[in-house]
Parts: sequence; C-alpha cells; structure tokens
Amino acid sequence: MPDPVRLLATLRRAIVLTRDTPGRTGRLVTLGDAADVLVAGDLHGHVGNFQVLLRNADLKGHLRRHLVLQEVIHSPYRYPQGGDKSHQLLDLYAALKCQFPERVHLVMGNHELAQWTGRQIIKDDEDFNELFSDGVRQAYGPHADEVYAAYLELFGILPLALRTPNRCFISHSVPSAKYLHDFKLTVLAADNVPSEAFLPKGPLYGLVWGRDTTLPHVEAFLRKVDADWLISGHIQCDEGFTIPNDRQIILDAAGAPAAYCLFPADRPLSREEQLGCIRLI
Repeated sequence: MPDPVRLLATLRRAIVLTRDTPGRTGRLVTLGDAADVLVAGDLHGHVGNFQVLLRNADLKGHLRRHLVLQEVIHSPYRYPQGGDKSHQLLDLYAALKCQFPERVHLVMGNHELAQWTGRQIIKDDEDFNELFSDGVRQAYGPHADEVYAAYLELFGILPLALRTPNRCFISHSVPSAKYLHDFKLTVLAADNVPSEAFLPKGPLYGLVWGRDTTLPHVEAFLRKVDADWLISGHIQCDEGFTIPNDRQIILDAAGAPAAYCLFPADRPLSREEQLGCIRLI
C-alpha cells in the first residue's frame, strides 16, 4: 500500500493534470495527436487485467498512443475486514496520469458518478458505495478522510467522453431514449454545467446509465456527437466484448475473458478493420 502522504500528493497532481488534459473542453477530450488508442472495458478493481493492459499499451515504446480506462471502482475484491480494494486502481491511475499526463485517460462510469454524488448502488444486498468507503478507511487509517476527499475531487472532474481524429467516440454508455432527445454535445463540451446535470433526469447522468444498443438509437446518438463509431462499456459481456449493432463495440475487462480495442486513430477504418482491432486478455 502506498504511503498516504505521498499518495495524496500524487492524487492532487493527477487531479490537476486530468483537468488540464490537452484537447479537453468541458467533459469532452479530443485526441487530436493520437496515432492509436487502446480502450479498455470496465475494470471494477481488477488489478491483474490493468497490469496486462498497461504492458500491452507499451506507452514508452509508442509515443503517440493513448490509453483509455473506464469504471475502475466497485469490485468483488475485499480486505480481510470486508472493505472494497478497488480504490487501488485509482491510485494506479493517478500515478500513471502523472507519468503520461497527455496520453492516459479515465472516463467516468456510472459507478464513479454514484460514489461522487452519494447515490447508492446496491447489488445482492451489498452497498457498493459504503464498501468502497470502508476499503479506503481500512487501507489509509488516519489519512482516510483526506484520501477519500481527493478521490471524490477526482471523480468530480473526470471526462465523460473522448473523440478521435477518425471519428470514433468513446464513452461509458449511450443515453437511453428519455435522455437522448434532450442530449446535446454542447452540454458535454461546456466548461460549466449545473450540478443537476449529473443527477437523475440530467443529460450527463443519462450518458453513463443507458443500455439501449439498438442500431437506430446508437445511430441517432452518433449523429448528435458527430461520430461514426461508438466504443463503450457498462454492459457485462460473457465473451469480454460484444458487437450489438453495426456502429458500436462494447468492452468488458472486469473478469475473464477480458477485452480491449487497440485501433489506429489517424486514418479512417472500415467496419472490418475496426472489429479486427479487438483483443482478448
């Protein structure tokens, strides 16, 4: 476990770097200089899969490659006292962001949003938010309140989407029908949005919770964000990924098999080329 004092310094630096990521406007990051991008599926605390992703990304060897992570918190991995260990992936993200500030990105998922806004996520009678807080307390003892506050500050400034030069849009999910009608790219790209945007009925809340993967729905969303392809997560995939329609790839890296997509970002890709970029861990 990292020293809490040093960790706090790393987290605070990562918060600044996340907020100041080149190409960022509001909650949208445009990867203008990317040669290729490795996008991971939901991780949910899986440190082993994260380590494989980092090794395969080889950021030191590929100076124009970007690594995109999503949904790192709320996991089945527990401390002996019962707390959730998934905060460890936030620590690893923070260290990596400090090392590669322009090329490492964490996209907000519904679990980070829920932890930040205090909206409960309960599954099998377990309160994921409370388990996460317990894990932080068990790991960092007297420094836990400061560390937890830094995590919440980080959640509060995470981007919600990225776009690549070849018109690929990366977000955790797609707004459901009741949110899509009023969704506007200008809201995502705005520097200041009201807090209500992140709460139920808000457009940015809708962006991380939707599960409609029908082709007409996804095409309507892509028209709104001016993109050709959507790479997302949020939906569990027994094979590590799924292709629900002709314009979307869903990735899942929370277990085994796990999937990621490593694709060229500086030239147009056919559907066959885009699908051929999916890799399994």
